Amino acid sequence: MRAPDRQERLTVDALYAMPDHGYRYELQAGLLLSEPLPGFRHGRLVANLAAIIHEHVKAHRLGVVVTGDPGFILARNPDTLRGPDIAFVSQRRADEQRDNLRAFEGPPDLAVEVLSPSDVPAEVRTKVAEYLAAGTQLVWIVDPESRTVTTYPSIFAPNVLDERDLLEGADVVPGFRVRVVEIFEP
Repeated sequence: MRAPDRQERLTVDALYAMPDHGYRYELQAGLLLSEPLPGFRHGRLVANLAAIIHEHVKAHRLGVVVTGDPGFILARNPDTLRGPDIAFVSQRRADEQRDNLRAFEGPPDLAVEVLSPSDVPAEVRTKVAEYLAAGTQLVWIVDPESRTVTTYPSIFAPNVLDERDLLEGADVVPGFRVRVVEIFEP
């Protein structure tokens, strides 16, 4: 991601009032961030993992799974708005904002980021820290190159899982389990 030349601090409302130029935007402490489209492989992995999570969540009526970089407001004054590739929100929290047409007020319970070619490791760690500081209970970082998933129940306890391992939802998405290899299968 890269910050634009101007360093004006924006709000979530100002971001939604901007014209659509075909870019993906996020806010980090009021600063506008944009990134290029992540590519076909990224989209395929997001769709595959989202379908696996959604099937489990729907079958057990646990909440809502969203994709397509939905906005989650992680902080205000200055505003931080992030759009995880996949997010899970518990049913109770989703019901509270059922009619919300814009960004979700608050963090997702689970945030999933699938790395794309333009991702910079330090920026990914910053995102993880922002999600967790805002109250996200679990963050997964999916790395298509190494075919691994790093889970973060806290910033201090990352756990790297390879294709032989089982990815679990812990208390956040109860009962969810999938072999990491299945995420990368077409």
